[in-house]
Amino acid sequence: MNAIAAPVAEDVLRRYDVSGPRYTSYPTADRFVEAFGADDYALALKQRRSGAAAMALPLSLYVHIPFCESLCYYCACNKIITKHHDKGAVYLRYLSREIDLHTALIGQGQVISQLHLGGGSPTFLSDAELRELMGMLRRNFSFVPGGEYSIEIDPRTVNSARLDTIADLGFNRLSFGVQDFDLAVQKAVHRVQPAEQVFELMGAARSRGFDSVNVDLIYGLPQQTPESFSRTLNQVVELRPDRIALYAYAHLPERFKPQRRINTVELPTGGSKISMLSGSLATFMGAGYVYVGMDHFALPEDSLAIAKRQGRLHRNFQGYSTQPDCDLIALGVSSIGRIGATYSQNAKTLEEYYDYLDQGQFPVVRGLALTRDDLVRRAVIMALMCQGELYYESIDLSFLIDFRSYFAAELSALELLAEQGMVEVDEQRVLVTRQGWFFVRAVAMVFDKHLQTDKTRARFSKII
Repeated sequence: MNAIAAPVAEDVLRRYDVSGPRYTSYPTADRFVEAFGADDYALALKQRRSGAAAMALPLSLYVHIPFCESLCYYCACNKIITKHHDKGAVYLRYLSREIDLHTALIGQGQVISQLHLGGGSPTFLSDAELRELMGMLRRNFSFVPGGEYSIEIDPRTVNSARLDTIADLGFNRLSFGVQDFDLAVQKAVHRVQPAEQVFELMGAARSRGFDSVNVDLIYGLPQQTPESFSRTLNQVVELRPDRIALYAYAHLPERFKPQRRINTVELPTGGSKISMLSGSLATFMGAGYVYVGMDHFALPEDSLAIAKRQGRLHRNFQGYSTQPDCDLIALGVSSIGRIGATYSQNAKTLEEYYDYLDQGQFPVVRGLALTRDDLVRRAVIMALMCQGELYYESIDLSFLIDFRSYFAAELSALELLAEQGMVEVDEQRVLVTRQGWFFVRAVAMVFDKHLQTDKTRARFSKII
C-alpha cells in the first residue's frame, strides 16, 4: 500500500458518508448470541491448551476498568459513574478470581505480547491498586520484553507523579482522552479539561521515555464548528503526539442514555462534519502524519506507521496494532475476547459479572463460534483492512476454495467501487487505491455476508 499523497475532496467524503462496521472483528459483535456461554468459552480455552502450536503463540490481554468519576455526555462505552473509590478494591478481587479461572485451564506463564487497560477510566484506580493489578497479571502471565503495554489516560486524573508510577509498572504506551480543546464544546459534553493540563502531561510523558503517546479526538460534538475544531487541530499539531485517533461522533440517544443530555440543536450539521473531517485530513497530513487507516494517524517514525509501510498491520478489538494476530483474553465487565475460532463477551453489569464469579463460573454471557465461511470472510476483510490488498491465491491455498467462484457476487459488486477509483480489480488481486484507503470500510463491507442480509446500519458509526 503506497503512502497517501493528498486529502480527499469534500464531495467524495459526502458520497461515502454512510454507516458501517469498524471491523475490529468479523463477524462483528452485534452478531454474538446468548447461546454461546461460559461452557463454550471454557472449551475454547481447553482446546487452545491442547494445541501445541497455540501454546507457543503469544496472547494479548485486555482489562476493562469501568469506573469514571464524572459522566461525559458523548460516551458510548460501558462505564459506571461513581466517586466511591472503594469500588475499585472490590473489582480487583473479582478480576483476580477471573484470572484464576483462566490459569486453571491454560496454566500460568502464558506469554503476553500486548496489554491494554481500557474503560471507563483505568486511572480511576489508585497507584496502589494499579500496582496490585499489574502484580496479579505478572504473577500469572509472562510479559515479553518489547511488547506493547498501553493504558488509557483521563488527563483530569493524572499528574507527573502518577506517570512515574505508570512507567514503573511497565506501561510503554499512553492514550490521552482529549476529544476537543474548545471550552464551549467541553462544557456541552460535560468534560472540562484545560489544554495546558494536557500539554504539561505530554511533556512529562516525553521526559519519561514512553514509546508512544496517542491523543483521542472526536468531531461532530455539540457546539463544534469547522472553525473551532480547526483551532483544536492546530493545538494537537503543536502537541505533536505520536499517534492520533480521530472519531466521528455518532448521536444514538436511544441506545446510549448519556447522549440524551446533549442538546441536539447544538450538534453540527452533516456538512459541517464533512468540513471538519476534510480539515483534519489536510491538517494532520500537512503536518507530516501518516494516515494509517480509518481513524488513525501516526508520525512516520512511530511503530504503527512503520508497520503500515511494511505491510505488518493487524487489527483487534482495540483497533490497529503492530502485534501479530493472536488470541485475546479479555478480563472485566463487558470485555470482549477471542480464543481460536470463537469470540466471547462478559456480562455488562457489575452485579451479573460478580454473580458469575461468585459461582466459580466464567462471566461470559454471549459470543460466537465462527463457521468456515466466517473464517474465510474474516481473512478477506482483515487483508483489506490491514494491508489494503487481497491476493486470491492466498485465500485459495488457505481455505481450499476457488476465490473467484466463491466470491463471484462480491467481485461483481466491487465494479462500482472500481469505477469510482476506490479499488483496482484484476485476475490476481483486489487493490485498495490511495483514495480508497480512506474508505476501506466500504470495500470490506462488500464481503460482509451478515451485512448483505441486514441493511439496517443505524447501529454502526459512519465509515469516515
